[in-house]
Amino acid sequence: MQTVTLNNGVKMPIIGFGVYQIPDADECEHAVYEALMAGYRLIDTAAGYLNEEAVGRAIKRSGLSREELFITTKLWIQDAGYESAKLAFSKSLKKLQLDYLDLYLIHQPFGDYYGAWRAMEELYREGRIKAIGVSNFLPDRLMDLIVHNEIVPAVNQVETHPFYQQIESAAFMKEQGVQHQSWAPFAEGLGNMFSNEVLDAIGKKYSKSVAQVILRWLVQRNIVVIPKSVRKERIIENIDIFDFELSPEDMKLISDLDTGKTHFLSYHDPKFAKMLGTLRVDL
Repeated sequence: MQTVTLNNGVKMPIIGFGVYQIPDADECEHAVYEALMAGYRLIDTAAGYLNEEAVGRAIKRSGLSREELFITTKLWIQDAGYESAKLAFSKSLKKLQLDYLDLYLIHQPFGDYYGAWRAMEELYREGRIKAIGVSNFLPDRLMDLIVHNEIVPAVNQVETHPFYQQIESAAFMKEQGVQHQSWAPFAEGLGNMFSNEVLDAIGKKYSKSVAQVILRWLVQRNIVVIPKSVRKERIIENIDIFDFELSPEDMKLISDLDTGKTHFLSYHDPKFAKMLGTLRVDL
């Protein structure tokens, strides 16, 4: 498995398996198990996904050694804060049936994420987390966090796909030593991504699917990616991207698809910030 090296020396698989929107416990456990059997070693979950326990069962069922795995989960907004973050971390660890996490992320840039970050810095120093990072932080908030804290986030997980390529944000993260990670690499199919003529033509050139072309494009940009599927054949297909390389010409064709706009909700929208900030999840 190809890896990236984080700013603290920890190696992270460049492709992993995401479990967002797999709330059914049995389905989630089965999908994660199939992913582990297919060769994925990075599993990405979150307290807010409400499926950490299913992920934990799949990990145990796999029989793989803990050292082979790279497990990520995330802190939800309602648990942002120093004391609450520590409690939330312990709950997540218990649900996952693990002794430590490889990566712990602040899920959203809202609430008392400064208090949460101080708690995470302590947990990191204690060795209970191998790396700490953030998710959905725009460059201004990321810089603010870096300037006013001791540890620079190892990872920033943000929406990244051919229609929203995060070119400027990617360059900024690279300058700061923060690893770029993509969520929604397929934009959940929005914009007819899977039938896009450019992506389809490139796929046919390499005898690969549109999904494989997108994942390969991200990997060649050195962006960690976490595709999700509950179908065994798609799970296997999505990790089969290391036997071809997109040409510079094809990379340029894909770069021309960028709209520079989110396909979901804007973090500049105060209504969205209020909605997330007041949302309470039964964790």
